[in-house]
Amino acid sequence: MILLNETIKHRKNISIFLHSKNTWQKRSLSGKASLTNTVGKSIKKLKQGKSSFDRGGRNNQGVITVFHRGGRNKRNYRLIDFKRTLFRPEENLLSKKSPTEFTSEGTVIKIEYDPNRTAEIALVYYKGGLLSYILAPKDLKIGDKVYSGNSANISKGNACPIGNMPIGTLVHNIELKPGRGGQLARAAGTFAKIIKKEDAHAIIKLKSGKLYNVPLQSMATVGIVSNELNKNKKMTKAGNNRWKGRRPTVRGVAMNPVDHPHGGGEGRSKGGRHPVTPWGKLTKGKPTSFEKKTTNRKFKRKNKD
Repeated sequence: MILLNETIKHRKNISIFLHSKNTWQKRSLSGKASLTNTVGKSIKKLKQGKSSFDRGGRNNQGVITVFHRGGRNKRNYRLIDFKRTLFRPEENLLSKKSPTEFTSEGTVIKIEYDPNRTAEIALVYYKGGLLSYILAPKDLKIGDKVYSGNSANISKGNACPIGNMPIGTLVHNIELKPGRGGQLARAAGTFAKIIKKEDAHAIIKLKSGKLYNVPLQSMATVGIVSNELNKNKKMTKAGNNRWKGRRPTVRGVAMNPVDHPHGGGEGRSKGGRHPVTPWGKLTKGKPTSFEKKTTNRKFKRKNKD
């Protein structure tokens, strides 16, 4: 059991710092002061290994199926509560009602770094000794109360059905289908805006401009995802990518004809064809998003006037 008095500490304000210029890699490097609480380790029972983390781009026969992967730092997967309906009052555990009809209260006791995502995660303590990880919204502090359920207030970190939120609310961790768990707006600094409600659905707008039609019963969390300065992070040396499991990429024009369609030739030449993959498929200029074939929940981006 974790004692709240021993772990609750207040976070510092966001600050940008410059690295010492003792190496050429750090000449123009700036970063964000860590806001995570490093008191104690992460909860072992909320972590698990994943076989896909150690494959290095190989399949079950040892054949490379994904190029430029392998050799990254070891990591464990953190079990995140994307549904926000897993914990409800003990007296209602056997009730047949929907989990969203109950409101659960939790206390943030820790903000942690997660190697599997760009956002920070928050360790939440519930009544009865239950612990879980959630995505940490911007400005969430240790000691704050977070609620989830139909009667949750509209404040950062609280989760409730989209139908209970007013138009214009900024949300993240949005469910596309009730009970499935949050799928939209989970990366650092992302959010969506509720712009309209129609019948049993609400229209939300992502930062990219995409419009989604989601049921009013779908859960969402109020606020913007934390660590929004992650977009300013720079890869200052080749080793930064190797730590993340990204191996060097060889250009097709530097290969032999047997290895790539762009290979071979006298001197530097592309062979007079458009850029393609090693298997001959177009790689530049080919459409990858087909708006006309969208489902009922996804809408085309509005044209600017």
